[in-house]
Amino acid sequence: MTSAKTARRLNRILAMLPWVIAHPGVSVEELCDRFDYTKSELVNDLNTVFVCGLPGYGPGDLMVAYIDEDEVVVEMADYFARPLRLAPHEMLVLIASGRALLSSGQGSDVLRRAVDKLEAVLLPDGEESLVVDLAEPPLVGVLGAAAAEGQVVRIEHVPIASGVPKTRDVEPWAVFSTMGNWYVSAYCRLVQDERVFRLDRIRTADVTGDTFDPPSDPPEPLVRYTPSESDVRATLRLGSSARWVADYYPVDVIAVDDTGLTVRFSASDAAIIARLLVRLGDTAELIDGDAVAASEAALRKRILARYS
Repeated sequence: MTSAKTARRLNRILAMLPWVIAHPGVSVEELCDRFDYTKSELVNDLNTVFVCGLPGYGPGDLMVAYIDEDEVVVEMADYFARPLRLAPHEMLVLIASGRALLSSGQGSDVLRRAVDKLEAVLLPDGEESLVVDLAEPPLVGVLGAAAAEGQVVRIEHVPIASGVPKTRDVEPWAVFSTMGNWYVSAYCRLVQDERVFRLDRIRTADVTGDTFDPPSDPPEPLVRYTPSESDVRATLRLGSSARWVADYYPVDVIAVDDTGLTVRFSASDAAIIARLLVRLGDTAELIDGDAVAASEAALRKRILARYS
């Protein structure tokens, strides 16, 4: 599934394109103002648009998008100038996806109304024409019920950074699914702060009998990361095939050019960045970050030892 950061970027592109087409000659400043862009973000999105188009994807099928002095130019994209008509199979995919999200408890009233409108057109015989049945991990029911009833749960959680199980008492707020995984957002009594735990990294979950008062306005249930002063920081150079890192992870983009980008990466543990670097191979380079360099060297040594 798409990350929240990528989804927000795609939504902004899809909102920006029709407006630019309807307002030829718009300035960079006006467009950045209207859609809350920085100039570098706008350039990145226009570069992405520049390699998109209709099937065939030859030079005559791709959109043209660029900045000419202070003017934003988008051409050969007339199909974005008017609402698209969905084919029946496309509507069916949207209905099934919408129902799946609604069944996870994360769908909004807006989504429900949109799904109802699509069903009225494509499935006039009613809801029984299409059934969406999703399997749920075992802990979804336990944690979901605890969140609804204000019950404290003791979990044994295995952090991705250390791999060492840790027992925590948590006050679950919401159970949700995103990016292909299930999560629980909760107040962790161990660290006395909000945390989001992936369910497949929770070994056990037992209701303690203790209760709590749920917050009247809990944070939106989503996977997010807020850097703190104690976190590890490193500067990475990402090649063109590793650009996806900037869309998937909450990084600060320092510089962009034709061959890639330079980002500042923060994480709670150096091992998280080290594993990413090993995964990226020669498409990424560590520019600075002593703790990450040491962790990466140790990780590579352990991997080599397995094959020696």
